Amino acid sequence: MTGTDRRTSEQEFHDRQAAHRAESFAAGAAHLRFDVNEYLDHETWVRPALAALGDLRGKTALDYGCGHGMAAVALARAGATVTAFDLSPGYVAECRARAAANGARVECVTADGEDLPFADASFDAVWGNAILHHLDLARAGRELKRVLKPGGGAVFCEPWGGNPLLGFARRRLPYPGKDRTPDEQPLTRRDLLPLRALFPVVRVTGFQLFGMVRRVRPNARVLRTLDALDARLLRALPALHNWCRYAVIELRAEALSA
Repeated sequence: MTGTDRRTSEQEFHDRQAAHRAESFAAGAAHLRFDVNEYLDHETWVRPALAALGDLRGKTALDYGCGHGMAAVALARAGATVTAFDLSPGYVAECRARAAANGARVECVTADGEDLPFADASFDAVWGNAILHHLDLARAGRELKRVLKPGGGAVFCEPWGGNPLLGFARRRLPYPGKDRTPDEQPLTRRDLLPLRALFPVVRVTGFQLFGMVRRVRPNARVLRTLDALDARLLRALPALHNWCRYAVIELRAEALSA
């Protein structure tokens, strides 16, 4: 499949999702207003990943592949001047509507993550959730480097593919929320090589080792125990980060020389 065909397939897939969500909003079955803290805590990696961007007050931030727009609102609430884009016009419309419903100022744009319409050195910070694994990382990485200000940072939360047992489960087992585009695959360390060639800092932190069993919905007490176990194991044995369900990928652009 060519890059153009892949992008068309991705856009159509996510436009269908956005259209279904729009029907839910119109019918009152779902709501655009939301609790930012609930969003930040809906997965174990979201709050620490956003914190990794640092103090956003007075900074320019890009929500890279904004989807439903909750992160864009969270970035605005943190004090950033926010621009959000997505390949899907349907999701851009939802992001715009969500920002308005939550009283957040967000500029929303339809764009391709591999060919950004923004000027060089436009952003202090870039956020993305489940977006890099849809892209050609050599092309996307060059665009990220171009639009980040010197010394700026980017944080991405991505499904991780280092665990072969998890890979088998993803391919073969049914579980809630298993709805993916035909071409997407979880990232691996090898996939990050184009980013390592572009950025002086590329840091990968794994989340949900044993805690990944939340995908089959165990009770809250079990999850608290497993998450605490994960925290201890991942501190003691860094190699286990590669076996986690999700990874937070931090990039840092080169700072200007003194």
